[in-house]
Amino acid sequence: MCKFVQVKPEYFEQLNHLYKKYMKYLEDDYNEDTLAGIINRTAPFFWVILTSSDNSFAGFVYLENITGNQKALHSAEITTCFHPDYWGDFSKYCAKIFLKQCFTQLGLKKVKAVIYPQNHRVKTLLKLSGFKKEAELKSETLKDGKLQDLEIYSLFKTYYEVKK
Repeated sequence: MCKFVQVKPEYFEQLNHLYKKYMKYLEDDYNEDTLAGIINRTAPFFWVILTSSDNSFAGFVYLENITGNQKALHSAEITTCFHPDYWGDFSKYCAKIFLKQCFTQLGLKKVKAVIYPQNHRVKTLLKLSGFKKEAELKSETLKDGKLQDLEIYSLFKTYYEVKK
């Protein structure tokens, strides 16, 4: 249904369009990064999400703020963005597959997501994927010139192993 591939030049226009459209849900007022900067900073942990059937562009996902070393990764923060045509069942399925790869192939013990409390669509996807709210950071950043809370959701490998 979905697959994750490294960034290639032919995806950059679609990536850039999607990032610009939804960056208000991904970034705060302090963001000075560009999509190219994010891709370079997070490589090799930035993937394009494609449909398995016809390789249609569906979105992107990346890991950052990784804790660990060359021998073992411990935790990472996930950010993902899907084209609206792929919201719903497709994004739920992709989340399940990607998280499985995080725990089995990358060896992560914990995956976390930092979101704005009003981002109900992502919050629902996180909860359906097994994430639990770990913290709420009051007035953590500025968004549109106003103090903004952030919520942290986490999923531990032990939860994934129990759900197999």
